[in-house]
Amino acid sequence: MNKAASWSEEEVSLWLTDQGLQEFSEPLRNYDGPALLNLTTDDFKRSPLSRVTSDSGHLLLEKIETLKIEHHIDVHKNGQADGHMVLNHNGNAGSAGKAHRNGVVNGFHKELVQIPIPEPASPRFPPEWGKTAVALVYALCCFVLTTVIISVVHERVPPKEASPPLPDKFFDFFDRVEWAFTICEINGMILMVLWIIQLSLLKHKSIVGRRFFFIVGTLYLYRCITMYITTLPVPGMHFKCSPKLYGDWESQMRRVMKMIAGGGLTITGSHNMCGDYLYSGHTVMLTLTCLFMKEYSPRRFWWYHWGCWALSAIGLFCILLAHDHYTIDVVVAYFITTRLFWWYHTMANQQVLKETSQTNFVTHVWWYRFFRYLENNVPAVVPCSYQKPFSWQSLHWGHVKYTRIDSD
Repeated sequence: MNKAASWSEEEVSLWLTDQGLQEFSEPLRNYDGPALLNLTTDDFKRSPLSRVTSDSGHLLLEKIETLKIEHHIDVHKNGQADGHMVLNHNGNAGSAGKAHRNGVVNGFHKELVQIPIPEPASPRFPPEWGKTAVALVYALCCFVLTTVIISVVHERVPPKEASPPLPDKFFDFFDRVEWAFTICEINGMILMVLWIIQLSLLKHKSIVGRRFFFIVGTLYLYRCITMYITTLPVPGMHFKCSPKLYGDWESQMRRVMKMIAGGGLTITGSHNMCGDYLYSGHTVMLTLTCLFMKEYSPRRFWWYHWGCWALSAIGLFCILLAHDHYTIDVVVAYFITTRLFWWYHTMANQQVLKETSQTNFVTHVWWYRFFRYLENNVPAVVPCSYQKPFSWQSLHWGHVKYTRIDSD
């Protein structure tokens, strides 16, 4: 690519894409090389740049500074070889372009001098896979605990003949559709597969992965509490719950392992227990995967976002259409999932919220220390950069510039 100062608008767009800053392509579509080099922090305080990033453009400005350094070196290099006055052996001023018969300009030799541009000592976003592993273990523990609590709560569910389903406004308007819950679980599996593929392509998959594991683990931990403290009767007379085991812990553990092996899905035949109603785990996964897929994909992929939301919305509607959850189960699950996702990412993207102070009330949340452990080395908003899957770290190659100078 040519020097930055001579870039066209198309070359600026290509450079932004190459640097993983595609989100700036639209607001900077009319910027050529000189306009790009003249960007300042004040430009990011005004629309449209203020709506693109929450880090005041620090990441882009740092890359622009690197371009300026390279441009300065190129200008300096060209200036030394083009008409500059130097002293000859007699102490007189002469033209650098005037050569002696031996081919040496004014008695000075030309040599190549290597000027290395140092790379940062550590990546801007360190992967820290150990923290990701901790978050994964936390999520798995919460999932296993949820399965155990479901088995415990199943023993407390009152018989449907003695405690009929509670009144529900949605059930008053829509009759039960038997196959609807299967559609819900199929949509959930499609979204999960798409999210796993998207996560594998992300450059900063370790950071995004531990955020997903922490949030999903915490949501299932909250679900353990709500299920255990309040046991609701079955939402419909169509439920066929497994027989109660009345304290047979060995049989309960086998039932728990069967449910874990089947992913807690009815479609796999692993989930035939009752009582896990408040709140809906299917709603959690449908909503959370959709939120992550939208957050960590380019904004121009609007068709992808709409498709994910359509799958999620159809899945939520089918949960209610199957009468497998009360409406309040879905509403509470959606509320808790979206709020925890938005709170966590607001805290992660604002450096001031990572600092302990008397005015920072988010430090009072019980998981704040765990949050600090996971996020303390993430300096800014994680960009939506992509690379080949399973590439554990980016390879940074040192750039070496050569320039000609006069020396004895």
